Amino acid sequence: MNIEKGERKMEDKTLKNTLLYFEKAQKQLQMHRGIYESLKKPDRKIEVNFPIKMDDGSVKIFTGYRVQHNNARGPFKDGLRYHPDVNMEKTMALAMLMTFKCAVADIPFGGAKGGIVCDPKKMSREELMRMTKRFTSDLGDNIGPDWDIPAPDINTNPDIMAWIADAYMMTHKKEVNTSAVVTGKRAHLPGGRRNIKKKRHRDSAGYSCQRRRRNCILF
Repeated sequence: MNIEKGERKMEDKTLKNTLLYFEKAQKQLQMHRGIYESLKKPDRKIEVNFPIKMDDGSVKIFTGYRVQHNNARGPFKDGLRYHPDVNMEKTMALAMLMTFKCAVADIPFGGAKGGIVCDPKKMSREELMRMTKRFTSDLGDNIGPDWDIPAPDINTNPDIMAWIADAYMMTHKKEVNTSAVVTGKRAHLPGGRRNIKKKRHRDSAGYSCQRRRRNCILF
């Protein structure tokens, strides 16, 4: 119990620190107070609780989150992570940071973040697929190519992105370009990048961070 409390406290600190740094930036930039207040909180917070039948026949309840922070610059965008430490506070902080990152990099997307509280290392491929598709179904119209586009993050991969796309397409058959609901799918799937031969595109986020860190050191 003490460990759980300690972990919870650490997670809460992530949001607290993010808001603290944002407040310092607001003062430095002399940001309009109305804009500052509107960016302190996400546009919406989504929490879903859903049952999944496990391989042994038991039923387990999972909790999933999706936080959509701000879409003034374009559709909500960012990763979906599967991890035991996922919670609403940290998801809110990461969604806010994504809004700022997209703005600084001049990318036409807004900030979002999502995740499911689970330990994927202790789950079979079939359990992960059932969980992913049910989570996607419960999100419903809260994601979509022109609204909110999830991507891989911690413990999620091209297969999971493909399961999300499949579940979304099954419930949105009348929409056009439903495969664009996620990024990070395998290259052979609709919307995948077939013409890239180098392996590093699969780790593009980490590769990009590495390049930027190297450039900063050289500079």
